[in-house]
Amino acid sequence: MHNIRSYADPLQKYIAIMSLQERNERLFYKVLIDHVEELLPVVYTPTVGEACQKYGAIFQQPHGLYISLKERGKVLDCLKNWPEKFVQVIVVTDGERILGLGDLGCQGMGIPVGKLALYTALGGIRASACLPITIDVGTNNETLLKDPFYIGLRQHRTTGKEYDDLLHEFMCAVKQTYGEKVLIQFEDFANHNAFKLLAKYQKTHLVFNDDIQGTAVVALGGLLAALKVTGGTLADHTFLFLGAGEAGTGIGEMIALEISEQTGCSLEDARKKIWLVDSKGLVVKSRRETLQHFKQNFAHEHEGCKDLLSAVKAIKPTILIGTSGVGKTFTQEVIETFASYNEKPVIFALSNPTSQSECTAEQAYTWSKGRAIFASGSPFDPVTYEGRTFVPGQGNNAYIFPGIGHGVLVSGAIRMHDDMLLAAARSLAAQVEQEHLDQGLNYPPFQNIRKISANIAVAVAEKAYELGLATRLPKPANLLSYAESCMYSPAYRQYR
Repeated sequence: MHNIRSYADPLQKYIAIMSLQERNERLFYKVLIDHVEELLPVVYTPTVGEACQKYGAIFQQPHGLYISLKERGKVLDCLKNWPEKFVQVIVVTDGERILGLGDLGCQGMGIPVGKLALYTALGGIRASACLPITIDVGTNNETLLKDPFYIGLRQHRTTGKEYDDLLHEFMCAVKQTYGEKVLIQFEDFANHNAFKLLAKYQKTHLVFNDDIQGTAVVALGGLLAALKVTGGTLADHTFLFLGAGEAGTGIGEMIALEISEQTGCSLEDARKKIWLVDSKGLVVKSRRETLQHFKQNFAHEHEGCKDLLSAVKAIKPTILIGTSGVGKTFTQEVIETFASYNEKPVIFALSNPTSQSECTAEQAYTWSKGRAIFASGSPFDPVTYEGRTFVPGQGNNAYIFPGIGHGVLVSGAIRMHDDMLLAAARSLAAQVEQEHLDQGLNYPPFQNIRKISANIAVAVAEKAYELGLATRLPKPANLLSYAESCMYSPAYRQYR
């Protein structure tokens, strides 16, 4: 840690910690677990974003498995070349939409590598059972195509049937090689592919999309915790999203599911509480013909609004959520107008990395005169406003995906059901104590993350058994102690 702290530049810290992973894996996880709050922003967002942008230039040793268009018809052989035969979790990307940074092609590998390091450190899944994969179908990023250090195929992205066939071959090969119970996490695919892949494979494979479902679960967990401060139920609130992509519509759908479960109303009625603003303004029924399919469920009867401010004035929401991937979009006027309608305005600026956050913690607290309940996707330092110090919550997916992954593995679940995701969100919210809320936190402190992950794993496993999706039978008598006993620990063994 002394050596890592000696670097001022976060990217240098990233290079140092990732080369430690290559050199001494056990020590890497020991350091990461013991200093999780300090190192999470290095191995994950925001630093991993810069690392992906410069991946070719800082490349030292290959991590993970690359499958390119050249391997068509031989994907099964590629998987068999991977030295570990027992794989439980795969994180796969095609690099088309890395964080809020766009198409980084093959250099997106930093994301699956970072995510799986967190599956091990936070969720206790053995590192040898984790497989990061990048599917290289080219890139449309002209800067990278001209970059002499770019590590991927130098061609524009393949789309359509050729792309679909390669993905299908990959999904079939994974099942054939590792069986029914391997968890496949789709990561940073572009919107059009992300929704399509999730819909296509969730009935035949154990799949999870962190951008659609993970973000949704962590946001719902934070909102359920915020209700302890605002009072009332989810159904009492009106939600306005800036950003109508994977994250925005994913969170909206998860909120609607929870409202439907709580009140017994139809999913269609629950969605009426949720409004979206995209690049063309408020998503309304009159625009339905031109909307992408995943936005259509949230197109309600209302006159159009051309921007966020006019939508805030028209809808008068009680909860404002940013998933736009565009920084500085929650302006002073937007937040002051929104805060004028609410005694305790809930503001979630969830876009990553920090540079793309819709507003900073300081802006949210200052412009709402210290009344905001704030959370962000990337970390912000505590803010002091008029003598009171607020600790902003970080709605980080790292709260969720390691616990969900561990819960799926301890139960031997063969499919991911929405009810398992809702159980994870409720478990996260239940772990936020009054003392955390008093500091302004709507997420539990990150230093307890392995305990948080174990509790989420139990909630997910419990639901899997209830739904008849679990294959580990008989069910362990004490799921929590069983889940904890299965968690990888990087302690050195004692030898006589």
